[in-house]
Amino acid sequence: MLGMNFFSFLLLAVISGGVASLYHYVLRMRFLEGIEALFGKVLIGWLGAWLGSPVLGHWLWSYRNVYVVPAILGAIAAIHLDVLAWKGMARIVGAEPTTGQAGPTKRAAA
Repeated sequence: MLGMNFFSFLLLAVISGGVASLYHYVLRMRFLEGIEALFGKVLIGWLGAWLGSPVLGHWLWSYRNVYVVPAILGAIAAIHLDVLAWKGMARIVGAEPTTGQAGPTKRAAA
């Protein structure tokens, strides 16, 4: 799938945009605010969707050389791992994410 046509690229972009919107607006799994965070999720989701078929296999049905279900699962995995990685790094350095399902903030003793 290295030499993909424009339609395959566009289909992967639509899949990653849908999964990224679901994570950002519906599930509210986010580390940063704003449209830049959504665009970042779309880019990570596109890479996950692109790697979905080679990693998860060629199964169920394909549309113009894109296996849709492995692409969706790859986008979900990539976006979820991206959000978890950023939240984990923030917890390690002691920072808190701006929104989302963050735990209670720690207050320094005065």
